[in-house]
Amino acid sequence: MVLRKFHRQFFVQPGEALSLKDHDPDWSSSKDLIDRYGEERVQKVAKRLLRKNLENLSGAQELLWASDTFGILIVLQAMDAAGKDGLIKHVMTGLNPQGCQVHGFKQPSALEINHNFLWRYMKALPERGCIGIFNRSYYEDVLVVKVHPDILESQKVPPVLRQTDFWKSRYSDIRHFEKHLVRNGILVLKFFLHISKKEQKDRFMARLDNPDKHWKFSANDLRERAYWKDYMKAYEEALSATSTEWAPWYVIPANHKWAARTLVADILTDTIRSLGLKFPKLTAVKEAELTAARAHLAAE
Repeated sequence: MVLRKFHRQFFVQPGEALSLKDHDPDWSSSKDLIDRYGEERVQKVAKRLLRKNLENLSGAQELLWASDTFGILIVLQAMDAAGKDGLIKHVMTGLNPQGCQVHGFKQPSALEINHNFLWRYMKALPERGCIGIFNRSYYEDVLVVKVHPDILESQKVPPVLRQTDFWKSRYSDIRHFEKHLVRNGILVLKFFLHISKKEQKDRFMARLDNPDKHWKFSANDLRERAYWKDYMKAYEEALSATSTEWAPWYVIPANHKWAARTLVADILTDTIRSLGLKFPKLTAVKEAELTAARAHLAAE
């Protein structure tokens, strides 16, 4: 809400080819502020904005929960160490846990492989009135799988279907899936946390230097880092093909964690408030029950 004027900077325009080189992971606006006022002062202001946004988000979630009509699906995608877990922790900290569901997806099970690639995600969709967060999502099937096409072998995709239009077909499946969700009252918000390769290296080094963070590091992180250019190309193609007016992508600058958290909270709050939700109107019977309860308590 506070940062609404910046939102369109991060919006991936439907139908246009995305170039990640046009999106600064440092966010030039924040960099200008840091150069002018110093990072410590800017961080304090950002934290204050985040607290305000979390208050607004809590109120917006209460309306969402009470109305029990719309649901929100948040899709988070990023390279390793971009800050997905921290963003979930900080942005969702003020929400009612009953109305917020977080799902992470690892390698598919044998049962999941024997279904279409969207099947396991369908089962985890948020209920009406709830906010659902996918920490990685069905987009892995047009990102990791595209960078490592041999995975298709293990997913039992028939060779005859793996033709030149295979990826276009998957993008089409995703667009139609998301349109189906929106038509049924589940809003879809998608955030790509965009960090630079240098920032990822610095965060990996910080994990290796801190024994308490060793558990977060995996040798696979380095293996995947070697495919950085392939991943950037896959992200550009996927976001270009699947950012729509009904399910937009936002490229969130994530080199500064405080900036990413503040922006996501702001966009999420603004989206819920744009629904124009109202608290349910009480029936005459319910009004009478409340009046009786008030009189009963007053008489004690």
